[in-house]
Amino acid sequence: MHKNMGDTDRKIRMGVGALILSMLFWGPKTLWALLGLPVIIGAVTGRCVVYPLVGVTTRPSRWERIKARVW
Repeated sequence: MHKNMGDTDRKIRMGVGALILSMLFWGPKTLWALLGLPVIIGAVTGRCVVYPLVGVTTRPSRWERIKARVW
């Protein structure tokens, strides 16, 4: 499976996942907060399981990544 998340997407998911996971310690303190783990794991690996199913990617193409390094 290829990486399909851009940097901004990964950062947002990491923050949202951490916020959801923090509900284990603050707030309602329910096990529903464990739903933040798959969000964080997806952000760390750079892969989203749903994106290929709907044909979406937020990761720039290889050419766009090379251009960004040069300029």
